[in-house]
Amino acid sequence: MFNKILIANRGEIACRVIKTARRMGIRTVAVYSEADANARHVRLADEAVLLGPAAARESYLVADKILDAAKRTGAQAVHPGYGFLSENADFSEACAANGITFIGPPASAIRAMGSKSEAKKLMGKAAVPLTPGYHGDDQDPALLHREADQIGYPVLIKAAAGGGGKGMRLVEKSEDFLDLLASCKREATSSFGDEHVLIEKYITKPRHIEIQIFADTQGNCVYLFERDCSVQRRHQKVLEEAPAPAMTLERRRQMGEAAVAAAKAVGYVGAGTVEFIATSTFDKDGSFYFMEMNTRLQVEHPVTEMITGQDLVEWQLRVAAGQPLPLAQEQLQIRGHALEARIYAEDANKGFLPSTGKLIRLAPPAESINVRVDTGVEEGDEITPFYDPMIAKLIVWDEHRDAALARMRKALADYQVAGVTTNIDFLSRLVACPAFAGADLDTGLIERQKDFLFPPVLAVPRDALLVATVGELLCEQHEAKQKAKTSGDPWSPWHARDGWRMNLSAARMVGFRDGDSLIEAQVRYQRDQWAITINGETTLARGKKLEGDQFAVEIDDRRLIASVVAVDDKRHVFLHGATYILLRDDPLHLVEAGGAQGGGLTAPMPGKVVALLAQPGQKVDKGTPLLILEAMKMEHTITAPGAGTVKAFCYAAGEQVSDGAALVEFETN
Repeated sequence: MFNKILIANRGEIACRVIKTARRMGIRTVAVYSEADANARHVRLADEAVLLGPAAARESYLVADKILDAAKRTGAQAVHPGYGFLSENADFSEACAANGITFIGPPASAIRAMGSKSEAKKLMGKAAVPLTPGYHGDDQDPALLHREADQIGYPVLIKAAAGGGGKGMRLVEKSEDFLDLLASCKREATSSFGDEHVLIEKYITKPRHIEIQIFADTQGNCVYLFERDCSVQRRHQKVLEEAPAPAMTLERRRQMGEAAVAAAKAVGYVGAGTVEFIATSTFDKDGSFYFMEMNTRLQVEHPVTEMITGQDLVEWQLRVAAGQPLPLAQEQLQIRGHALEARIYAEDANKGFLPSTGKLIRLAPPAESINVRVDTGVEEGDEITPFYDPMIAKLIVWDEHRDAALARMRKALADYQVAGVTTNIDFLSRLVACPAFAGADLDTGLIERQKDFLFPPVLAVPRDALLVATVGELLCEQHEAKQKAKTSGDPWSPWHARDGWRMNLSAARMVGFRDGDSLIEAQVRYQRDQWAITINGETTLARGKKLEGDQFAVEIDDRRLIASVVAVDDKRHVFLHGATYILLRDDPLHLVEAGGAQGGGLTAPMPGKVVALLAQPGQKVDKGTPLLILEAMKMEHTITAPGAGTVKAFCYAAGEQVSDGAALVEFETN
C-alpha cells in the first residue's frame, strides 16, 4: 500500500479522499491555486503545494506542475478526483512515465471511453444496447442536420468529449437544429477543447440509470448495483438515489452484466460508472441503452457506499496498489435506501444562477449513521466565481425509501446557510413533490412539475417578520451591554436599550424590505415585552438571545426557536425549516435592484462574453437574445428587457466582466 498520495483536485472530493487516506494511515499532499490558499482541503492535508493563479487552466489543469509537486513531496500515487484531469489519458501516461501511480484506469481505457462516438462503436461490438443515433466523424453542420432529420425529433446533440451535463442541447424541431448545434459546439470547445458532437434519439420520459463497476488488475470485475440519477436540470444531476425505485432483480442483473461487459471491452481497471438511458418502467419489456462511461469516481458515489457498506475510495487505493477487489459479486448486497442532494450556491428562482460570497453562516445537520455531509467548505470560507459553486453533498440513508425521504426532508430543514443564495428551499420542495415521493421519475420531472417546484414568490410570513423584528431588538440590547462592559461607567442608564421614558412609553419603527415591499414594524416598549404592530395587527412579543445567532421568541402564547443572521443589510431568518431573506430598510439606500440600471443591462455574475447576438442600432423586441455570457462553465443568454434599440455593447466577445457590470446600452421604446 502507498505511504503518501497526492490529490490532484480541490474542494469536496479532495476532502473526501483525505478522509479515507487518513483512516488507512496514508499521508496526503494537497495542491491548490492562489484562490484556494485557505481552502478546507489545504487545511486537512498533511502537506500542500501551490500550483498557480486562480484560473484552473493555470493551476489545477497544468499536469507538469502537479507531477513536479508529486515528485518534490515524495508522493507515490496521484488521485485525480473527478473533473479537472481525472479523465485525461495524457496525464495518466505522464504519471506512469514519471514512476507515479495514477489512481484510475489505464490511459487506453480513458481514451476508448473519452470520445462518446468511439465508445458507442466499442459498445456495439461488445453487444451492449445502443441508442439510435449518428456517431460519425463527419462534422459538417448540413450533414448533422440531415442525420437529425432522419433520426426524427426530438434529438439530443452531445459533445463527444463531454460530461457533467456540459455541451448538450435538446432539439425539438428541425428549424432549431443549426442554432443549437452552434451553441453546443461553443460550449464543448470552451469546456473540453473539442467541438466534436454526436446526435442521438431523445427518449421521451427517460430514466437515467448508472451502474457502479469496479475492476482490478487480476481480471476481476463486479458491479455495485445501480443509482437512479433521473432528477436533473440542464442535464445536470440534482438528486440521486440507490437503489433505483421499482428496479426488478432481473433488470438489475441485465444492466449490471452489460456494464461489466462494457468495462471488460476496454480492459478497465478501478472505479467507473456505466450510464444508461432506460424506459420509465423496469418490467420485462423495458429497454435500456448505453449512454456513456465515466472513467472515474462519480460525484454521487456516496449513495452506493451507503447501501453496500463499502468505501469506494479505499477500493480505489487497494486496486491501484495492485491488490485484488475486496469482494466478489456474490458477496455484495444491497441494504436499505440512500438519497443524495447537491447543495449549491445558486438561485433556483433565477434560472439557477450561481451565487458567490462569504459563507457567513454554514450549519449543516448533525451527522449520524443516517445522515452524511461531504463538503469542501466551512463557515467563513468563500464561494468564488472560479470553480463549481457546490457547497456540499447531503446524503441520507434508512431501511426503505419512504423513511429515507423523511430523513432528507428533516436534514434539509436543518441546513442553514447565509452569505450566498442556495438551492436548499428548492430541494425541500423537490423531495416533497408528490411525483418524486411517488417515484414517478424521468429526466423531465423538474420541468413537468414546474408549478409545484417554482410556486409564486409569496410575501414573508408574519411569524418571520416578528422574529426578524425581535431579533433586531435583542441584538441591539446585546451590543449595548457589550459596549457598557468596556465603558468607564458600565451601570450608566444611558447604555440601556429598554425603551424607558419618564412619562410615556417609547415607540419606534423598525423597517424591512421584502423585495420591493416596505414592511414597517411599529414597536412600543412595555415593561418586559414589546407590542409590535405590522399591517395594523398588534402582537405582544418577548425574546431571549441564545447561543450564537439563535433566539427564543415568545409570540402571544407561542414559543419559537429561530435564527437571524445579519450579512450587511440582509437578514437571513431561519424558521420552521425555511429561509427568508429581508433587507434592513435604509431610506437613503436608493440603488435599484435587478438587471436594468441606468439604461443598461448588467451581468448577473462574473463571467466572459462569448458572443454578441445583435448589432448597435438594431431595433429588437422584448426577449430578443442580445449576448451570451459564460460563467462557471455555463452559458447564460442576456435578453432585451423590452422593445427598444441596442445603442452599444460595453464589452467585446472574449472579454471578462465583473458581477453587476453594465453589458449593453439599451433604450426602450
